[in-house]
Amino acid sequence: MIRLIVRTAIALVANAVGLLVAAALLEGVKLDVGGFLVAVVVFTVVFALMQPFLASQLQRRNNAALGGVSLIASLIALIVTAIVSDGLSINGLSGWIGAAVIVWAGALLAAFILPFLGLRKYLDERRD
Repeated sequence: MIRLIVRTAIALVANAVGLLVAAALLEGVKLDVGGFLVAVVVFTVVFALMQPFLASQLQRRNNAALGGVSLIASLIALIVTAIVSDGLSINGLSGWIGAAVIVWAGALLAAFILPFLGLRKYLDERRD
């Protein structure tokens, strides 16, 4: 149960950072302060649901596309978040593609970096 909570927290932080960086670097990406938390939660939930679904669908059809599952899931999560939430708006093709790449890269980096900032040691101690 602790691992699930930690993984969820890591995903929320990583996605929040990714969305903030995308908004800072791309003109077409706007975040609303009031709806930011809702946007992060919606994005994280949609991403978590889409990634295994896409992996299973693409595995049946084309193994070569499996490497792009997280990137595709990021784009779909951005689309859903922009539709459902008032906290995120994206304009222009470069905004959509750039935001998907930046949020995907941020989540990827966070997945590798955050466990080394003490979380791995904490989880190992909790297991013993």
